[in-house]
Amino acid sequence: MSRTMWGKLRGLSLRTGLRWKLSAAIALVGALVALALSLVVHNAARVSMLDNARDLQDERAQFAQRIYEGTGRLQFGAKVDDPNIPGELREKTAEGRRATYVAEDDEASTPDIWAAVPLKDGRVLSLHSPFRDRSATIMKDLDQALIIGSIAVVFGGCALGVLIGGQLSRRLRKAAAAAGQVAQGHTGVRVGEAIGGVVRDETDDLARSVDAMADALRQRLEAERRVTADIAHELRTPVTGLLTAAELLPPGRPSELVKDRAQAMRTLVEDVLEVARLDSATERAELHDILLGEFVSRRVAVRDSGIRVDVVHESEVTTDPRRLERILGNLLANAAKHGRTPVEVTVEGRVLRVRDHGPGFPEELLDEGPSRFRTGSSDRAGHGHGLGLTIAAGQARVLGARLTFRNVRPPGSSPEVPAEGAVAVLWLPEHAPTSTGSFPVLPFPKK
Repeated sequence: MSRTMWGKLRGLSLRTGLRWKLSAAIALVGALVALALSLVVHNAARVSMLDNARDLQDERAQFAQRIYEGTGRLQFGAKVDDPNIPGELREKTAEGRRATYVAEDDEASTPDIWAAVPLKDGRVLSLHSPFRDRSATIMKDLDQALIIGSIAVVFGGCALGVLIGGQLSRRLRKAAAAAGQVAQGHTGVRVGEAIGGVVRDETDDLARSVDAMADALRQRLEAERRVTADIAHELRTPVTGLLTAAELLPPGRPSELVKDRAQAMRTLVEDVLEVARLDSATERAELHDILLGEFVSRRVAVRDSGIRVDVVHESEVTTDPRRLERILGNLLANAAKHGRTPVEVTVEGRVLRVRDHGPGFPEELLDEGPSRFRTGSSDRAGHGHGLGLTIAAGQARVLGARLTFRNVRPPGSSPEVPAEGAVAVLWLPEHAPTSTGSFPVLPFPKK
């Protein structure tokens, strides 16, 4: 086998379930035990039957000896000084002892049972007969029963392995699903409660460890969020005072620079506070019914009349207009800051797309999603603090929506080919996001 083929075989991975591994292990152990017991039973039964046959042959030889010495007649097929008597049996009778012997012949299907008795005149009377057909039939039936029993043990072991492995596998799958929900931010999910069950095993130890790890991680994240929120909150007052003081400066280029930096710092503080609120998972959406295409067209026109909005299919959605506007504004700001014109907005049913024709999103963002204070490569994110897309993703979670990012490349091109643009896609849910803790806002009746 060539090295290349061996490398490919080693690279292959076979994924099997726990229940089948346990079933195979129990079946293998059962087969080995059944084989060992079958061999032991077979040999013990054969030895016992041969011993009985030798005892019977010895008794026949003694009867034949009495008859021969009394009447001179040979019975039961006995012979005197038979030249075919086995050597080992001949040696024992030469010592004046009565003996039996089992002659195994590879060509014969059954062994011969010999018995020899020394006579008074020094000669040897012997007789032999094949192992009885009835005994051979009994051994054959016994072997057949052992084979059937071994097969039943193997299949029973497989069934037992599937049953035990299935129960353990279900518990592990429940634990994995609950751990996945914890990883997605569902803080109320407990792995130990998810797996349930009366019998306690190592799965419960694993669940307790995962729950403890999740609690520790949750406490750490909450502590970091509180520190971030506290710092941003403490900075809000001095930054507001700095911005107010900058308004009192005399007109000129230095005062414009101070105002610009002060305003940028105030925006940063507000964004950090918003991120902290989104991380706390306490934000709730105020739901209204809106026409998505009309809403997006109006907001984009107010922000930048040069951006084209294409409403492919109008749809009425139940969402929070303020948060939706925040997401749309951040996506447009990101496209304007890091991409190139033209910027295109498309509404198709419940799907909102924002595309630019710049160098595309950084690979880190496509792989891991938006991250605060990480703006990616210098060609697309040379300015800013990386909070715009983070806030957009957080607001999308509050709305129960899904925000995805991808780069546009020519059809069939490899990932090394430079991107021709970036697309951010917002997928609004079909139903109101009540799972996020949102609540509908009932409109007042018209007078």
